[in-house]
Amino acid sequence: MSIDTQDMEIVHRAFRRETRLMIELVAAVAPGDTARAKVIADHFRDYRLGLKNHHEGEDELLWPPLLARVDLEAEIVLRMEAQHERVAATLTRLDAAFPAWEVAAGADERDTLVAALADHRAVLIEHLDDEEATLLPLAAEHISEKEWASLGDHLVANTPKLTLLTLFGLVLEDANPAERATLLSALPAPVRGIWHVFGRPRYARHINRVRAA
Repeated sequence: MSIDTQDMEIVHRAFRRETRLMIELVAAVAPGDTARAKVIADHFRDYRLGLKNHHEGEDELLWPPLLARVDLEAEIVLRMEAQHERVAATLTRLDAAFPAWEVAAGADERDTLVAALADHRAVLIEHLDDEEATLLPLAAEHISEKEWASLGDHLVANTPKLTLLTLFGLVLEDANPAERATLLSALPAPVRGIWHVFGRPRYARHINRVRAA
């Protein structure tokens, strides 16, 4: 009996979209527009925390049980670990490039940041594509429902509640109606209520502000 790993592909869709849009948004900021730079930098920090916690959950909760249960496919898991390290290295560059640009929104700093974002996106996309093609089928066969659910629990436990609402909005954005229903049904009823009453309108305001180009 294999588990359904489609929820991770929906999450990956948000990472792909946001990395593409962030390059465009940063490139469009006029030199000296520090207010606009701060809005985008704040959004990057939400994205960055979501990606960090997503990858740390896999590092701690997915790779160890898989390595213990697979034989010939161990090289896939080891390749995922190496890709995570490369993604982390691009995030370290961005951790320096974003504040440097945010201070005065200088043109040179902006161009350095755009290049760093492009590198990050290239490394991340390579990883996400490979993970979906090779790792998720492996996880579907060798990981239990409870172990798979622990990835989401890890993200929730390590993310501030308001940031969680933003991240949930990002993931829902490109989900089709069936996917959206599945994601919402996984939430406890009170949390679903909070999302509909508070989270969804808050996310709409946030993303309109971020993308107001």
